[in-house]
Amino acid sequence: MAIHLTDSPSRQSILWQDTLLKVSQSVLQQRTVDDLLQVLQGASFSVVRFQRVHLLWFNPLHNQIRFYRYDPLTDKVTGSEEGALLSEGPGGASWTYATLQRRDRLHFLHDYPYLAQHPAYLGLSDYCLVPLVRTGADRVMGGLEFLKADGSLFDDSEIAFFQALASVVTCALENIITREQAQKEAESLRHERDHYRILVDVTNTVISKLELKALAQEVSREIHRFFGIDFIALALGDGENEDGPLTYYATHYPAGERPAGKTSYHKQGKVPLTETLAAQVMQNNAVVLSAPGDGTPGTPTRCTLAQRLDGGLAHACLLPLTFGTRVLGVLELAHRHELAVTEADIRLLRQIAARIAIALDNAVAYEQITRLKDSLIHENFYLTEQLTEHVRQHGDDAFGEIIGCSQAIRQVLEQVEMVAASDSTVLILGETGTGKELIARAIHRLSPRQGKRMVKMNCAAIPSGLLESDLFGHEKGAFTGASAQRQGRFELADNSTLFLDEVGDIPPELQPKLLRVLQEREIERLGGSKVISVDVRLIAATNRDLKQMVADREYRSDLYYRLNVFPIVIPPLRERPEDIPLLVKFFTRKIARRMNRTIDNIPSEVLRRLSRLPWPGNVRELENVVERAVILTRGTTLNLQLAELQQMPPSASDIQKPVAPPLDMPPRQPLQDDEVESERQKIIRVLRETNGIVAGPKGAAARMGVKRTTLLSRMQRMGISVKDIEEME
Repeated sequence: MAIHLTDSPSRQSILWQDTLLKVSQSVLQQRTVDDLLQVLQGASFSVVRFQRVHLLWFNPLHNQIRFYRYDPLTDKVTGSEEGALLSEGPGGASWTYATLQRRDRLHFLHDYPYLAQHPAYLGLSDYCLVPLVRTGADRVMGGLEFLKADGSLFDDSEIAFFQALASVVTCALENIITREQAQKEAESLRHERDHYRILVDVTNTVISKLELKALAQEVSREIHRFFGIDFIALALGDGENEDGPLTYYATHYPAGERPAGKTSYHKQGKVPLTETLAAQVMQNNAVVLSAPGDGTPGTPTRCTLAQRLDGGLAHACLLPLTFGTRVLGVLELAHRHELAVTEADIRLLRQIAARIAIALDNAVAYEQITRLKDSLIHENFYLTEQLTEHVRQHGDDAFGEIIGCSQAIRQVLEQVEMVAASDSTVLILGETGTGKELIARAIHRLSPRQGKRMVKMNCAAIPSGLLESDLFGHEKGAFTGASAQRQGRFELADNSTLFLDEVGDIPPELQPKLLRVLQEREIERLGGSKVISVDVRLIAATNRDLKQMVADREYRSDLYYRLNVFPIVIPPLRERPEDIPLLVKFFTRKIARRMNRTIDNIPSEVLRRLSRLPWPGNVRELENVVERAVILTRGTTLNLQLAELQQMPPSASDIQKPVAPPLDMPPRQPLQDDEVESERQKIIRVLRETNGIVAGPKGAAARMGVKRTTLLSRMQRMGISVKDIEEME
């Protein structure tokens, strides 16, 4: 029968009471199990003797017994999970029945032989286990084991002391458990708060970025700031091709760089998907941890992106960037040393990856919308430009706007019909204003590509510095002012026809690139590295003598031969005078209808005299003359001011040199010396009248009805300078 101190007040002494009080006070002040056990071990003295004390902590939630013992040799407390071993011992019985267990050596070895060789029970001579029962409840929370190893046995007073001390230890253990649980909950709340703070910061950072490069840099900065990771990369899959290469945006922080440091190295490029572990992550939509020596069965060449860029980044964590049911890419984190990633960290990183995926989907959509919008703007611009500059054809006739019945124009139209059905390159040659663009449009309308609009470009109207960008397009940031990606004319004309007017004005440095496109049918945008295949039928036009330019080394011969596959020479208006009356009637009817006028009479004398003029500006000049006449007409008869036209009689200077001899037509004779001299004197006279001004509405070029560049070229060829003008004065 157990004897309690309160049951034998006659045995109590001042020493016993004082000892119990001091030990109880010390026990209640301890905050950890280790400290508690060390205090209990120190309670062995003259009034109560034992050599060892153990603490058993029962955990019913996991059905485990936590075993703590003090080792006097190391002066340390060790703890271990030995539930399977101790549940069959006295601890298990005390847990079940909440009773005190007492055994001397013989009975202990007889009842628990499997504990005989346990280090904690070697050499015991007596054993006592006192259950620790929670106050106000019948549940046992643990037990105290007291062992003698000096050959003696516990007496009744010592057992009573242990029982009295057990209630105090129970209170202390409850306090320790409550404190540890509160600390764990506080720590968990701190982690949860920190995780939410990280998520909020990352979310606020990424949702404001709509460009992929800026998004990747902000993600890298935030993750490096929170986790101090050396390498952060976004590897994005090709949405159109599942096996296509990965586009990556990587940021590498030097070893030892503080999280708040600003030094970093940004890299961008492409890598084959099958050569990286990202393929496994995207396929399985699962996190992959990579460490040195890890191998992927069947694909020994697979590695992380970090290992490809820097072999020292051996430890990596790869997380899928999943939006809905689609895996858009991979978030890769790599470090030079082992990544201490816990399950909570993985959960946090997956939440971060989910928010990055949302921002990534927005960025990709924004990029696509921007590209489509830019393309639509340019397409609308080109379409509007064409509709504004030209009158829609009448009916389904491809030659609706080409007026004429002369043998020369019929020969041109026959050539158009022959070449239209093929995809051959056509070179249209002719003076300014002869209607080269009308011929190009007729070829397109008769071709198999008529279902798509023809894209046109005037090479002389665009500054040479912007010509390459306009032809081939450019990437964002390719040059100053390139704020967005832009498609070039070749891309816009894919599966259609591209008409390059004034092709003779393409600068020499751009001619090899145009030749490459014509040969390879591939382009590269300015500032980009992606090769884009295009299917374009090219029609070129010029009023210059390309053959002479090749001879003068102003034009590449190989480009000339590539363009001159099927030349079509448009005769000037002065060589087909029989077409002039038809043209005058057509322009009068068209312009009058546009101005809501009715003009149904054109004097035959007017038509006869117009047919005798040289028309250096060809059909364009004739149309302008007719338009002015329509404006001046007040009745139904065309009021053409013939007197003004007669003030400029035809001369050799009004007749431009033919670009190339027409097919089946004899070449024109070159100008004689006296004609050249007459042209020289006329240029000097006009320059004198305009005070040496060449360009502008009041300049010499406008007065002579030629282009500024044409006049300057003639002046240079004839050696005309300002000095000549002064001498004439």
